[in-house]
Amino acid sequence: MIQELTNKSIELLHKLIETQSFSSEEEGTAKLIEDWFFQYNIPFERENNNIWAYNKYFDETKPTILLNSHHDTVKPNGNYTNDPFKAFVEDEKLYGLGSNDAGGCLVSLITTFTYFYNRDNLKYNFVIAASAEEESSGPLGLKSILKYLKNVEFAIVGEPTLMQLAIAEKGLLVLDVSVKGTASHAAHPNDDNAIYNTLKVIEWFKNYKFKKSSETLGDVKMTVTQINAGNQHNVVPSHCNLVIDIRVNDAYKNEEVLEIVKDAMPKNVEVKPRSLHLGSSSIPKDHAIVKSGINLGRTTYGSPTLSDQSVLSCPSLKLGPGDSTRSHSANEFIYVDEIKEGVALYIKILEGIV
Repeated sequence: MIQELTNKSIELLHKLIETQSFSSEEEGTAKLIEDWFFQYNIPFERENNNIWAYNKYFDETKPTILLNSHHDTVKPNGNYTNDPFKAFVEDEKLYGLGSNDAGGCLVSLITTFTYFYNRDNLKYNFVIAASAEEESSGPLGLKSILKYLKNVEFAIVGEPTLMQLAIAEKGLLVLDVSVKGTASHAAHPNDDNAIYNTLKVIEWFKNYKFKKSSETLGDVKMTVTQINAGNQHNVVPSHCNLVIDIRVNDAYKNEEVLEIVKDAMPKNVEVKPRSLHLGSSSIPKDHAIVKSGINLGRTTYGSPTLSDQSVLSCPSLKLGPGDSTRSHSANEFIYVDEIKEGVALYIKILEGIV
């Protein structure tokens, strides 16, 4: 049964690749996922482009395991030499946009859910959620349906980890920083040049070290990623604007990091967060699902990349076939054997606790 389901899941991935599903444009791939559930007589629910389903013998007295991955993609970059919407296998690699991030994870989790769907007398319920808008952190993604998901005790979030156990994930805080100065003609003296004032601010972001480090995620990392000021050569601008990308470890909440930054800035600097909800995520190393994975030879680590874990309030484990370094790359691919291994390992890890 596992082999047959896995082969069907690879066929599904071919179809998903060949159906455009940019963030907020996932209608076509949502229909393909619906077709899978129809094929296996599994009732499901849908809101916008999010689809979720429970196991046949769902018991409200039992805790629930959420299996989640996303079916949206980024837009293909300009370095593709293959057709990003053509799924084909060459040298045991399945090529196509979204194959690695996170199509292989999604079809592997759907297969795993289908395998367990008809099982009774489980210690846990299962709910599978195929979510939209993950790549854009959009408002109509996983966060919008959490209110419908019942009794979730912990989650497995399908992202490419080479089937190793990402037991923590850094959060994301993006800041818009405006450094003020005095506008003037460039020919006259001005000791309050906004661009010069910005140099000290950039230096602070470059050199500041947060006191609390994390065993799994290391230090908080701040990076100045954008700068903009002025509109003509002979005018000293009144403002210089920065964008700061901050990857937050599990020793801090995003709100704490924001306050530390604000407190360190001089009076002529305004700091505004774009959002505060993309927090860090983790699951204890002694959690049953982690121990089950370790018993199967899996290793643990902390992930620097963001996923739908950031909107979950329950413990969550990031785990999936594929390699994160291939994500968003030209000529994206996943090995077919990675999907086969992914399905088998998901099932074995879950068998260890259910």
